[in-house]
Amino acid sequence: MNVSNAPTDFSAWIGRTQEAEDVLSRNLIKRIAATFGEETPADGAALPPLWQWCFFQEPVFEAQLGDDGHPARGGFLPPADNRNRMWAGGRVEFIEPLKVGAEAHRLSTLLHIEEKHGRTGSLLFVTVRHDYSQNGQLCVREEQDIVYREPNPPKLNSGEAPEPGDWSETIAPTPTLLFRYSAVTFNGHRIHYDYPYVTEAEGYPGLVVHGPMIATFNLRAFIRANPDKRVRHFAYRGVRPLNVPTPFQVGGRIVEPGKAQLWAGNAAGVAQSAEVVFD
Repeated sequence: MNVSNAPTDFSAWIGRTQEAEDVLSRNLIKRIAATFGEETPADGAALPPLWQWCFFQEPVFEAQLGDDGHPARGGFLPPADNRNRMWAGGRVEFIEPLKVGAEAHRLSTLLHIEEKHGRTGSLLFVTVRHDYSQNGQLCVREEQDIVYREPNPPKLNSGEAPEPGDWSETIAPTPTLLFRYSAVTFNGHRIHYDYPYVTEAEGYPGLVVHGPMIATFNLRAFIRANPDKRVRHFAYRGVRPLNVPTPFQVGGRIVEPGKAQLWAGNAAGVAQSAEVVFD
């Protein structure tokens, strides 16, 4: 699709589904755990929250990738040529824990597509629902928001630094950390590992920290600070990118019974905001 002011009819994509099977293999889980500096969960144990993002990745040949390293568009997801793809945010409902070592199923449904025009140009928002199940039992349901934006300078500052919270952890992103997360998620997006590409083609000051990885660190910090709480729902939204090598903090506070506000950011402002519902 060439970027223009002409409206595009995406109705043919709404309701499309895609199914994937995977085994929550301990071999891959060992690599995920090493990436996050965690102990490896045993077979039959609960998969830590958001680690499902490392599974169900359909491998494609390099010849089928676009210039940005993502799979070429126009299959399950709508065509969005000449635009940069970003993971904008999402909402995750935790119903039952996924179990390590067992087979799992993911049903993906394209729920919504909307074109918007803002100060930075045309934006195409796509929402996909993923239902994760084991043994016929729905375990995790999430809605993932993807945005395709016209090439333009990225937003690097969001205002004031995050306020102090009830808990906080500091993350120092490195090229190795980003490489490892790209590897365990089989993510070829070049903004996470290709310094010449990310700085010259997309205009960032350095390698971009994965939005899903930020969300995983953010939710992990909540769980570490509140080990007696059970997470029921997690909603997160990207505000601006974080780049290597600048450290950032993840933290938050409980704002009312059963609800907490979370954030990730540094002196340049909040980069991701989130909300947890728990019991």
